[in-house]
Amino acid sequence: MDVRLINPFINATLCVLETMAFIQVTAGKPYVKKDNRAVGDVTGVLGLTGVANGTIAVTFEEKCILTIVSNMFGETMDVLNDEISDAVGELTNMISGQARRELEQLGKVFRAAIPSVVTGRNHSIRHYSDGPKIAIPFNTDGGDFTIEVCFER
Repeated sequence: MDVRLINPFINATLCVLETMAFIQVTAGKPYVKKDNRAVGDVTGVLGLTGVANGTIAVTFEEKCILTIVSNMFGETMDVLNDEISDAVGELTNMISGQARRELEQLGKVFRAAIPSVVTGRNHSIRHYSDGPKIAIPFNTDGGDFTIEVCFER
């Protein structure tokens, strides 16, 4: 997979979370993910079409997303609920939008679908293309999350 398609998602993730949730985010080393099991407890999934078809998934550990949303809302959130799911969908949408703006500057235009959110331990993430699933782990003081990007070959 072309690294020029991955780096904008890393940049967007750092920018969106540092701006919206006022937290320091550190990106780990990307790797090829072999299974469909989510590494977190709540995931936003969004389809992309354009120069290639693919998906982006943003999956958060419970502690991490509760910290992020608490910072965003200015109040303590302590349970996964509809507000948290809505926030995950919106964060997924913002990350996708920021990444698509950077990709457009490279001449790669994508359109995005409406994100869906899946919650629960050990849930599956289904990417609807046959390309490799590139996972990028991120770390915050409030916990970990992972971005998965998958484009057709």
